[in-house]
Amino acid sequence: MQGLFYLAYGSNLNKAQMKKRCPTAECVGTALIEDYRLLYKGRSSHFYLTIEKALGFSVPVGVWRVYDSDIVELDHYEGYPTLYYKTETTLPITFFDGSKKVQTCFLYIMHEDSAIGSPSKRYLTICHKGYKDFGFDLSILDNALTK
Repeated sequence: MQGLFYLAYGSNLNKAQMKKRCPTAECVGTALIEDYRLLYKGRSSHFYLTIEKALGFSVPVGVWRVYDSDIVELDHYEGYPTLYYKTETTLPITFFDGSKKVQTCFLYIMHEDSAIGSPSKRYLTICHKGYKDFGFDLSILDNALTK
């Protein structure tokens, strides 16, 4: 069973949360999405991380190998297709075994017509833990708050 590569940039970087939601998912590496920036968007009082095109910016992502049952759970969690849509990109992945390879991956992006806003403290805490899990710079999350 091969699985698909999924790019996470928000709360799904949190390894404990992903283990509960997607028990067969495997954390396999990291990548960088070039010419995109991170920001918090949503509807009413619920704001979550998403990315949008922005030249000169980049977004670090965690790479998970996921399987059919994981994708069902991710679709539900991400509010697909109502809140987020799915798209694919091809980019170099740095695998935790030290190898690098260009792979096609999927990710979720919030619909662009969503409003910018401030996330809950609970969501921020989950995201901070995920960024620490992957060794990413926490200032990226803080900078997303100021957009």
